[in-house]
Amino acid sequence: MPDIDNESRFIGHLIELRKRLIRSSIAVAIGFAVAYYYSDWLYAVLTKPLLPAMPKGQEYLVFTGVVEPFFIYMKVGFFGGLVLASPVIFYQIWAFVAPALQLKEKAWFLGIVFSSTVLFITGVLFAYYVVLPFGFIYLLSFATDGLKPMLSMSDYFSLSTKLLIAFGMTFQLPLAMMVLARFGLVTAKKFLSWWRYAIVIIFIVAAVLTPTPDFFNQLLMAAPLIVLYAIGIVTAKIVERKKD
Repeated sequence: MPDIDNESRFIGHLIELRKRLIRSSIAVAIGFAVAYYYSDWLYAVLTKPLLPAMPKGQEYLVFTGVVEPFFIYMKVGFFGGLVLASPVIFYQIWAFVAPALQLKEKAWFLGIVFSSTVLFITGVLFAYYVVLPFGFIYLLSFATDGLKPMLSMSDYFSLSTKLLIAFGMTFQLPLAMMVLARFGLVTAKKFLSWWRYAIVIIFIVAAVLTPTPDFFNQLLMAAPLIVLYAIGIVTAKIVERKKD
């Protein structure tokens, strides 16, 4: 009988998971349809950090294949659809895991999701308004009368989305530190003792992720990450005190 009960519960979980996945997929499909309808406007928003840095009279992008604009707009629609559907997706995840969580665990889970979302959006906005404009101004400064930039839609979309996502992910640093401290894997004191190594690693990450090799643009990324590391130490200490 216990085996039958366990099997029934497992099948019930699979049915529930299937229902949540179907609802999430429908939300993404609807979001994609809406975002694709406005994909030309969304792509124009995405190119705003670049166009002011382009030489006067060349504030445009080109496409080198007949189907390139179509596929770029499809990608824009897909990413836009994910963003529009994200509240529904998060709710479906919550509805699936919430029954298995206690009250404190529910509060912890919701706090993590909210904090992660805020940090990700902050990182994306920082990249969009600070890193990309300064980076493109520097990179396009190499243009001369005999050397003109000709940027394609796909190249720009690939570079900009990678940077936006990378900054969104790196801004999760204090949250990751807090989680490690919460489960006792690393202490705040240990994080503090590693600050010199952390700064070196942060500058290495900044050098890899920033689109330009100059120190100024690397500093634009490294500086907020250093601040976030300090915030992570503070939050880790707060979590440790609450545990005690």
